[in-house]
Parts: sequence; C-alpha cells; structure tokens
Amino acid sequence: MAGESSSAAIAVAVEELTLTVKWSGKEYTVRVCGDDTVGELKRRICEITNVLPKRQKLLYPKIGSKLADESLLLSQIPLKSSFKMTMIGSVEDDIIVDQVESPDIVDDFELQQEEAVDIKDKDVNKQKLRRRVEQHKIVLHNPCREGKKLLVLDIDYTLFDHRSIAENPLELMRPYLHEFLTAAYAEYDIIIWSATSMKWVELKMGQLGVLDNPNYKITAMMDHMAMITVQSDHYGVFDCKPLGLIWALFPEFYSPKNTIMFDDLRRNFVMNPQNGLAIRPFRKAHTNRSSDQELMKLTQYLLAIADLDDLSVLDHKNWESFNEDSFKRRRHA
Repeated sequence: MAGESSSAAIAVAVEELTLTVKWSGKEYTVRVCGDDTVGELKRRICEITNVLPKRQKLLYPKIGSKLADESLLLSQIPLKSSFKMTMIGSVEDDIIVDQVESPDIVDDFELQQEEAVDIKDKDVNKQKLRRRVEQHKIVLHNPCREGKKLLVLDIDYTLFDHRSIAENPLELMRPYLHEFLTAAYAEYDIIIWSATSMKWVELKMGQLGVLDNPNYKITAMMDHMAMITVQSDHYGVFDCKPLGLIWALFPEFYSPKNTIMFDDLRRNFVMNPQNGLAIRPFRKAHTNRSSDQELMKLTQYLLAIADLDDLSVLDHKNWESFNEDSFKRRRHA
C-alpha cells in the first residue's frame, strides 16, 4: 500500500497542466507539470511573452499571494485548467536596468558529495532535464567542431565584474580574457551560459568584443531560460545549469567526458558536479584588475588537460596543483 501511495504522489506531481494566461489583451497557453515550481512557470510564460520572470506578477482566483513564492511547487497550489491566470508585467527594454536589479548571489554554498549525487540522480530532476531538452533550442552562432572539447563559461564575476561602475565596460572585463579565449579555442568549442537574459548576454559579449574577435569563435550563447530548478534538503530550491541539455542536443560532439564548465557559483553545476570548476569571482575590478591572473592560470590548466580522454575523472577543485604526468601515473597504477 505504501508503494502504491508513493507512486500515486509521484504521478500527481508530474501530471501535465495546461494553463491559460491572460496578458496585454491576449491569451496564451502554457504547459507545465506539477513538479515544476512557480519560477519554472514564469520561465514558460517568459518564452511566449518576453516578459522576464522578475517582471511578472501572477494573479489567480482564491490562492492569494502563493504565486509570489517562486520556490513553491505547482502541485502544492490548487490550479485548474478551467480558470484563467492573469499576468501583469512589461517587456524589459532597458537591459542595464535589468542587470542592475538582478540578484547578487555572494553566499554560495558547497553541497556535500552525497547530496550533490542525490540531486543529480533524483528522478524528478531527470524528468525536468528531459522536458528542458524537449522544449529548449540552442542557437548555434558557429558550427560545433569535431574532435574538440567543450568549455562552458559563465559571465558575471567569471568574465566580467557586473556590479562595479565604469564609463567603458572594458574597464570591468577580467584581465587576459581575449588571450584566454584565443588559447582555449585551439582545443575547445566555447559556449557562454549566463543566468541572466539573452539581451544582457548579447549586449555584454558585444561590448567586450567577444562576438567579433578574429582569433576565436563562440559556438553558442545560453541564458536563464535553459536552466532548471532543483531542490536540496539543506539549501532549499535553486536554479542550476544542467550540462545534460547540451549533451542531449549535440550528442555527436559533446559528452561528460569532454566538457568542463567555469562558474563562480558551485550550485550552477550541481547536476554535473564532475564537470564544474568553481572560478574565483572577479569583483571590485578597479582595485583587482592589476593583480587578477585567474584566466591566465586557467589557460595553462585547460591546455594541460586537453589531451585527456575523460575530463570527468578529474577533481577540478585541485586544478591549481594539477600535474599531467603524475595524474597519468596514478591512472595507470
């Protein structure tokens, strides 16, 4: 009986919901599942209206302010297809305003290995990833190259100090950025993945001269719409960047064995902990620009591991002490 009730609960949670959302005089159909959060619902609405999730206020009969809690599961809210949801919000035109008002996450957490594995292997999170694969398309700016590994890069505090103020964005660019990308491109395809909006990604990469640099090419750019929401027993609900989305859409080119991801937030690679490297955040650019050498050092690491058959067996936490010869000896011992 216990097993039957558990199965029933899972079935309810993953049941697909078809909702009608009214906005700006029009009605839109949105499909979500019970195990999605309110935040995920807002992402789906954003896909069809271009109103960013943080700009949305959702109104629905008899549920009060529950839709303001983006971590709440939709299965916990009495939603019915017969009722129409109203969304209040405006399309974001001022990209700089968008970025300034984005949350500045500095209290990152480090999940224990057991919990990270648990999150990665949970059926509900695997289902969310499968749905994202079905729903999301990655637009290629340049072709995937056969035989190359994949480098996935965050933007804010990884390549750029988005909180400091400067007349010229180049003053906030992390030192050695173009040298780093040029060297990496020889061995790696490069995908930019930011938790912000695509407008911000395109604007910032354009301002920094990344999109038209003659020495390297960007394979693709991804934004918050490609992320999924997961839950940790200790840290609650949060968004992350599942590399499985890229692997599923381009299986002939990329896999866990040839992918590495740089991000200043460890939580972003919780679905693929063996492929993530937590980069030191680049903050206070005016003070630290002359001394920051993170990208220069990481260039050496990327090139040192480029010939390895499987990057997922590496412990990227110890990247600064990596020695290729000793690593190979340990593998063959």
